[in-house]
This record gives sequence, structure tokens and C-alpha cells, in this order.
Amino acid sequence: MAEWSWVAYTALEVLIAVACCLGNVLVVCAVCIGIRDSLREPTFCFLVSLAVADFLVGVAAVPLAVLLDGWVSVTPDMCLLLSCVVLVLTQASVLSLLAIAVDRYLRLHTPLRYKALATQKRSWMAVSVCWILSCLLGFTPLFGWRNYSSLASDSTNTSSPSLTSPPCTFLSVISLPFMVYFNFLGCVMAPLLVMTFLYIRIFWSLQGRLKESCPQAQASLLREKRLAFSLALVLILFAGCWIPLHLMNCLLLFCGPEAVTQGTLYTGILLSHANSAVNPVVYAYRIPKIQQAYGQIWRHFLVNINCRHGDKQVRRQRTGSQVNHTETCGLGGKTTP
Repeated sequence: MAEWSWVAYTALEVLIAVACCLGNVLVVCAVCIGIRDSLREPTFCFLVSLAVADFLVGVAAVPLAVLLDGWVSVTPDMCLLLSCVVLVLTQASVLSLLAIAVDRYLRLHTPLRYKALATQKRSWMAVSVCWILSCLLGFTPLFGWRNYSSLASDSTNTSSPSLTSPPCTFLSVISLPFMVYFNFLGCVMAPLLVMTFLYIRIFWSLQGRLKESCPQAQASLLREKRLAFSLALVLILFAGCWIPLHLMNCLLLFCGPEAVTQGTLYTGILLSHANSAVNPVVYAYRIPKIQQAYGQIWRHFLVNINCRHGDKQVRRQRTGSQVNHTETCGLGGKTTP
């Protein structure tokens, strides 16, 4: 890859990382502070979980993606551990999206039992289960399914104290069969198909109820439909941003390294990371409660800035008046000969 292309790639990764961090911190603050009793609703608990995963993409996954491109030399085991962190965060996003889809489905199809089932305690237990499963699935290569040939050759090369560890890259330790058969087909595509089926059922049911319901009930159903569409949009964006990179892995596995150019691969990586920066924008435009919370946080921020600016002006005025008073007193105290 040309030097200018690498600089552009790194600069875009930095911008994406900053957007991920700032945007998803704003989401967490909006849900936890700006929306009253929001964490009592399971959907918002899972949205916080998704926002935390997206925030960690900016904090950890993006820097690791840049470093794990041959820029650091660590032991093969450490390289494998760092590479697995990226898989854990991806899986946490997938399972959070799945939890959201299941929650909306239960809310619509079991309305009488929903409040008894979806308690705050159970919601946070579900979030914990999502993250525990994400760790187990993401760290699977640590338990054996890894790039054995690379690790064996690396350990042989580094056995001599005079030789340093080879550069660490993602595909030098993570095997392509694992990425295609286990990660893509099993851990990403299977949940995406389940979520697609659930949202089809949700929209089909809502459409039927809207035709049969009275005008008073239609307002509530329309709000439910709007929220379901917004959450489905988050799912569509996730699939659109991540599937291209996984398809590239399929091409690398079945057609060899020549099938995907370096620039195309970097574009896929950028697209997958950009998904974590886009979600807060979707929440702002599509979910009214979060949109209102954004507005409250922004107004509070502006009020604080104005208050601080006003305090500074008052202090300057007081300081200036004290100086003038001192000068006046000094002149008044002098006597003429």
C-alpha cells in the first residue's frame, strides 16, 4: 500500500475512533441521565450495551486494527489475544442487536406477560449473558482454533534470543476457516437471520393490528412501528457495514490472497468500524426519546458555558473596579506642597 494511502487510512481510522467515543458516550449519557427511568425498559438497557460495545470499538478495536497491521512485534500468544479482542466487541454488538429484536418481539406478541418477564433485573442479566457469550465466542481461538502454522513458525523463529518477535498481523494468528465457518456463518449470519425473521414477524403483526384497531389504539401502534423500524435500521446498517468484510474473508479463503487487494481490504475494515460511529446518529434522528435527551444535554452544556463565561466577565469587572478604587484612593491620599 502506498504511503499516502496508509496515511489516509490511518487518518480516517482516527476520525472514526473519535466519533465512536464521543457519539456513544453521548448515547450512554442520554439514556442514563436524560431519559427518566429509561433503564427500567429492556430496550434501552440493550441500547446501552450496544453503545458500550461501539465505544470500545473506538477505544480498543480501531487502535488495535492499526497496530495489528505489522506495526508491532509481540509474541504470537499476545498477538492472538489482542486479535481476539476485536472479535469479542463484534460479537457483543451482534448479541445486543439480537436481544433488542427478541425484546421487541416479546413486547408485541406477549403483552400480558411482558412486564412480568422483562423486569429490570432480568434485563441486566440478559446484558451480562450477552457479554459473557461474546467473550467465550470471541476468545475461541485461544482454546485451539488458530493459525497453527504461523504460530509454530513464529515460535521457532523467536526461540533464539538474538531474534525478535515477528510483526503481528490479524490473519497471521486468526485462521481464515475460523473467520468464515465459525465467526461469519455461525456467530454473525445465524443471529442476523434470526433477527430478520423476528422483525418480519413484528412488522407483519403491526400492519395487521393497525388495520383492525380503533383510532385511539393506532397512535400507540404507530409509535411501536416507528421504534421497531428505527431498530431494524440499526440492524440493516450493521449488516451492510460488516458483511462486505466477511465476504472478503471468504474470497481470501477460497480464492487466495490475490482475490482481494490491500486497498479493498482496508476499505472493508474502515466500513466495519464506521458502523459504530453511525449508530448514535441513527438514534438521534429516529428515536424521539433519545433525540429529546440529546437536546437536553446540549442545552445544559450551553448553559454551563454561558455561566462560566459570565462568571469570568463578573470577575474581570470586579478586578477592574478594585484596581480603579485603589488608584483613586492612592491619588486622594497625596498632599500638594
